[in-house]
Amino acid sequence: MAVQSNASNMVVGLDIGTSKVVAIVGQPTDDGGLEIAGIGSHPSRGMKKGVVINIESTVQSIQRAVEEAELMAGCDIHSVYVGVAGSHISSMNSDGVVAIKEREVTPSDIDRVIDSARARAISEGQRILHVLPQEFAIDTQEGIREPLGMSGVRLEARVHLVTAALNAVQNIEKCVRRCGLEVDDIILEQLASSHAVLTEDERELGVCMVDIGGGTTDIAVFTEGAIRHTAVIPIAGDQVTNDIAMALRTPTQYAEDIKVKYACALTQLASSDEMIKVPSVGDRPARDLSRQALAEVVEPRYEELFTLVREELRRSGYEDLVAAGVVLTGGTSRMEGVVELAEEIFHMPVRIACPQNVRGLADVVRNPIYSTGVGLLLYGMREAKHGQARAISAQPRREEHSRRATTDETSTLKRVKSWFKGNF
Repeated sequence: MAVQSNASNMVVGLDIGTSKVVAIVGQPTDDGGLEIAGIGSHPSRGMKKGVVINIESTVQSIQRAVEEAELMAGCDIHSVYVGVAGSHISSMNSDGVVAIKEREVTPSDIDRVIDSARARAISEGQRILHVLPQEFAIDTQEGIREPLGMSGVRLEARVHLVTAALNAVQNIEKCVRRCGLEVDDIILEQLASSHAVLTEDERELGVCMVDIGGGTTDIAVFTEGAIRHTAVIPIAGDQVTNDIAMALRTPTQYAEDIKVKYACALTQLASSDEMIKVPSVGDRPARDLSRQALAEVVEPRYEELFTLVREELRRSGYEDLVAAGVVLTGGTSRMEGVVELAEEIFHMPVRIACPQNVRGLADVVRNPIYSTGVGLLLYGMREAKHGQARAISAQPRREEHSRRATTDETSTLKRVKSWFKGNF
C-alpha cells in the first residue's frame, strides 16, 4: 500500500500542477468513504502548461508539499499516485474482440479482450496511461457493463484509450523519484477530478466536466456511466493573471492577488463605483481602478476559454448527450460571474463542484482547488481494493520495480507471451 507506517492502509495523492503542488494523505473508512489525514501545498515552480520545464524547482516544490502532508498526517510517505496533464495527452475510442474460452466469461477473458482493444497502433513517443472500459457486448447482446459470468461465444469490448508523451511522463516520474518516493501509478488529472466531484446521476445522464487549473483546462465527457471523451486546452488561470498584469501594467504577483480578491468574469456583475488599488511597476505610485474595468480585462479570456471548450464538446459529438450540463472545478473556476458567463456560452446548466463525501479535514478540502488531489486518493483506493478483490497481486511487480530489477521491456515481453498462450 501507499504509506508504510503505523497507518498501513493510507494512500497518498500528489497533484503536480502548474501553479501549485498538493499532497493529500487519506485512508478508507469502514463504510467506503474517505478520511483525509493530512494536506500539504506549495507553490509550483518549474512547471508550464502541465509539463516539467525545470526538474530542480519541481523537486523542491514536491518535497515541501510532501513534508507538510507528512507532518500533518503524522506518518512517513513512501509512494504516491501522481496526476498528469498537458497538451501532449491524446485519447481515442477503440474496440477489441476475443473468443470466450469456457463459454462463460472469466476474468482472464476480460483481460484478453481489453488487451486486444489496447493493441491499437500508438504513435512513437507515446505511452498508454489508461484503458477505460466503456461497455461490452456478448454475441449480439450489446451495452453490457459487467460481463463476468455471462454465457456466450464472442466477447467484444469498447474502451477509451488515453496516451501521453513518454518523455513528459518520465520527467514527472524522475521528479517524484528524486524526492525518494515511488510512483504507484500515473493518472490523467481530469479522470481523477471526476472521481471527486461528479455524482453517479451526472455520469449516467451525461455530463461535461471542465477542470480549470493554472496552466491547463482539462475536459472529460461522460455518458451512460462511462467516460467517452477527454481533451486538454492549454489556456487557464495563468493566462488570466497575465492579461491583468499586461493590461493594468502591474507585476505578476500583484496581478494574481488582484485576480483572486477582486476579479469578476462577467462585466455587468461588477460595480463601477467599487475601486481597487493597483500597484505599479518600479517605484511609481499605485493607481485606483474600478472593479468593472478589471472585469472588462478578465471576461474576454474566460469567454475565449469557454468557447474553446464548447467547440471541443461539439467536435467530440457528445454536445447533445450531456443532459446534466457542465460541471466546473479547479482553482480558476472560483470566481464571481463564472457560472453565469458559462451558462450564457454553453446554453446548459452549469455548477461549480468541490470534492464530496470526504471526512477528516473536510472543511479544508471542500474547495475546487483540491478536486484533483482528492480524486487521486479515491482512484488509488479503488485500484488498491480492485487489486485485492481480483487477486491480481500487483505488489511483487511494484517491489521488483523499486529494486529496478525489471525493465518495461521485459514485462511487455511477458505480456505478449501470455497473450499468445491465452489466444492460441
